[in-house]
Amino acid sequence: MSAPAPIETDALVIGAGPVGLWQVFQLGLQDIRCHVVDALPHAGGQPAELYPDKPIYDIPGIPVCSGRELVQRLQQQVRPFAPTMHLGQSVSTLQREADGRWRVHTSSGQAVLAKAVFIAAGVGAFQPKRLKLDGIEGLEPAQVQHRLDDPAAFAGHHVVVHGGDDLAIDWTLRLLDSSTPPSQLSLLHRREVLQSDDAAALQRVRTAIDQGRVSLVVGQPTGLRVQSGRLQALDIVDTQGHTSALALDHLLVALGLSPRLGPIAEWGLAMERKQLVVNPSTFETSEQGLFAVGDINTYPGKKKLILCGFHEATLAAFAAAARLRPNERIPLQYTTTSPRLHHLLGVAPK
Repeated sequence: MSAPAPIETDALVIGAGPVGLWQVFQLGLQDIRCHVVDALPHAGGQPAELYPDKPIYDIPGIPVCSGRELVQRLQQQVRPFAPTMHLGQSVSTLQREADGRWRVHTSSGQAVLAKAVFIAAGVGAFQPKRLKLDGIEGLEPAQVQHRLDDPAAFAGHHVVVHGGDDLAIDWTLRLLDSSTPPSQLSLLHRREVLQSDDAAALQRVRTAIDQGRVSLVVGQPTGLRVQSGRLQALDIVDTQGHTSALALDHLLVALGLSPRLGPIAEWGLAMERKQLVVNPSTFETSEQGLFAVGDINTYPGKKKLILCGFHEATLAAFAAAARLRPNERIPLQYTTTSPRLHHLLGVAPK
């Protein structure tokens, strides 16, 4: 089977977190349409994956919103520019072509030829921390999952959530709050003390444990009991060294996520402490036409804040427009008064 034909585009954004989505918006205001690649199966990056329900207080004009709400608003904001999203794919290679464009290959085998590339990969591609037990890969994703997409899918089953921090607390509550919750829910953690930055969520889980709606199992999984290709139980060793079997239907591994810089470190770009060095007036890296915005970059005075990433993406879009249209003047226009921007946004009077 032949590889798909390369996609040709003006711009490619690597990363669909808040800063990547804002980059799409700012490029749209410059009439630059783009494709977006992200390793996660959905847009949102860190806020959507690590703290979807936690309040954020430092977004201008929005006194408070959750990570999930912020992502939803940004997705609504970029809708007029119809970016093409390539989710669940990571970028494997990046190289410059003879004509100056960038050729990017994704893990799905798709090639993209872009005149400008914007790396908005945060601290790297997020990958779930995996449980290292012999044979566990063969049970994924039928009985062992590292994501919780649809709590209702576990109705009537015995579900074990493995973890004791924010992610495990969040998943436990989502399962409890489901309209069709599991018939039995266990929380497996290496010790009795659970932790979460969300005190109210933590208290809800503790109350559910006290009421018997959640079973807290203290111990570490050491092996799998499989019969006829199906997981029947986990072998558990407790803090005293005693072993037991924990029967289950599904295991949700909620040990958190690890950011991995991955191939970015192999692209030959100037770096400091695993961050890409950029020119703070354009946010170009050491290669022309290759920009970096958000937590992935560094420059004097850098602050790792979403607000700063929005600023960086805005200047990067202006710089990219000047590079892509060198014979044109790139004016500063305002969405309050510019008919051109109103047309691009789809809000111009008929």
